[in-house]
Amino acid sequence: MISEERFQHYHAYARQRGVNWGLYLLARLILQPAFGVWLRLSRVGREHLRGIEGGLIIASNHRSFLDPFVIGTTLPWRRPMQYVAKVELFESRWRGWILSRVGAFPIRRGQSDETAMETARLVLDRGGTICIFPEGTRIRSGSLGTPKRGVGRLALETGAAVVPVAVHGSEQVRRGWRIRPRKVRLRVGRTMRFPRTEHPSPALAATVTGRIWPNVELQWEWLGGLPPLRKAAVIGAGSWGTAMAVLLARGGLDVQLGTRSQEKADEITAKRLNARYLPGVTLPDSVAIRRAGEIELAGVDLVCLAVPSAALPAAVGSLGDRIGSRAAVLMLTKGLVQPLGQLPSDYVGERIRSRAIASLGGPAHAREAAAGMAALVLGSSDRDLRAQLGEVFDRAGLICERSDDVVGVEMAGVAKNAASLGAAAAEAHGLNAAGIAAATIWRECVAYALASGAELDTFIGLAGVGDLTATVIAPGSRNRRAGELLGAGVAAEQIPGRIGQASEGLDSVPLLAEAMARAGIEAPGLDGLSALIEGSIDPGEWVAGLRRAERTRRAAA
Repeated sequence: MISEERFQHYHAYARQRGVNWGLYLLARLILQPAFGVWLRLSRVGREHLRGIEGGLIIASNHRSFLDPFVIGTTLPWRRPMQYVAKVELFESRWRGWILSRVGAFPIRRGQSDETAMETARLVLDRGGTICIFPEGTRIRSGSLGTPKRGVGRLALETGAAVVPVAVHGSEQVRRGWRIRPRKVRLRVGRTMRFPRTEHPSPALAATVTGRIWPNVELQWEWLGGLPPLRKAAVIGAGSWGTAMAVLLARGGLDVQLGTRSQEKADEITAKRLNARYLPGVTLPDSVAIRRAGEIELAGVDLVCLAVPSAALPAAVGSLGDRIGSRAAVLMLTKGLVQPLGQLPSDYVGERIRSRAIASLGGPAHAREAAAGMAALVLGSSDRDLRAQLGEVFDRAGLICERSDDVVGVEMAGVAKNAASLGAAAAEAHGLNAAGIAAATIWRECVAYALASGAELDTFIGLAGVGDLTATVIAPGSRNRRAGELLGAGVAAEQIPGRIGQASEGLDSVPLLAEAMARAGIEAPGLDGLSALIEGSIDPGEWVAGLRRAERTRRAAA
């Protein structure tokens, strides 16, 4: 930690001297050709920097420690740029000396540093140039972060011109101490000006920042940077699809909810309510309800597939070509897909040219999720999508756990459906039978998931045991109700009509049993449950088979 005396010294130098011209010119003489050769630096829009009189604020995104130097070499030679840097960089005396002489001055991050703001104001008042990174810290991947209102406040207090700038690719240059040759691009936007205002209110400063930052995002997306999630389409207006539309709207997205028929779309639009699947939950104004076939999917950033596993092939067949390659897909399906028993993300990934796929797991009931009272697990192999969607769910008020174990998250959903279905089907023969059924099927599913590359931690967390517990004890659970009817002798094909919805467990168990047989994994519990669903044995035979399998397992152990 630097002393207060040194801290004030660096600020005094920035206010009075700005830069050491000899060192500044030497650094620029070295860095500019180096960036051109090593980074193949391209700079677009430099004409917007010419002819600006008085103070100038450069508002830029921040991906790498190189950003101030890349931006500095883009400015005219006679306009040296000063910028804030975290105070920790000044702890070493020699490094602090060099940084201060080439335009940097320290800021204490995480707190309102009025000293740094005063230095910036004084530099701008004398006609200097200040570079501000409104995100407040480096955002090394994904789309741009949320800006702080300081840049708006500074623009109002000084009346300085503001130029939006985006830097793309600089985050890939450094790995440890190595500086790798990577393509870096920079784009400069048009100058913006705001009237000078003494003591602007926080609300006014935030409003001006809200005018500046979209222009930075515009340059960023022109360079090919990942855009934020703005528009979403939810395909499937069941309980979970409706709840997801509510959550995404609450998280700040414009949402279209796709229904099967125009009549259903008109009914929900008129009432702002999906009375059949999610009664009592009012849809926000930012949710538009349309027939799924009429939604222009090429213009959305996120497509949510909220259809049962049995209906997924038809949905993908009708939608696949309409989804843009820059859109992400969020799977809400908990089951396996016919005919080969694939996980939903694998099935969709082979057929849709999306930029990334995520799956949702965890013990969330649709009504609780819509009320912001649920905990979810977001699984995706794409780190950027995990971050983007996680932030949306955070803003929506949910507890959102992120995971890169997509196989584990999806298999945990399959396992809890199968185990809860089996437990309910065996419950008529006693709680002991129900416990044996749940434990046997869960153990078999976990063995198959681990063999498929899943992580055990996923099954002992929210996506696994948490979801299983919530499903087993929920009186309105579809799989529990389906299991109870199955155990009472009702034919499997009649059950969806009885409960009014599809049961993922009924659809997935036969596929799962076949997949485990192909993988060479013994699964007497799932084999028996599959036979019960197919009608080749009765509930009593299945429970008796479960008890025999448990005795055999114990004897072998």
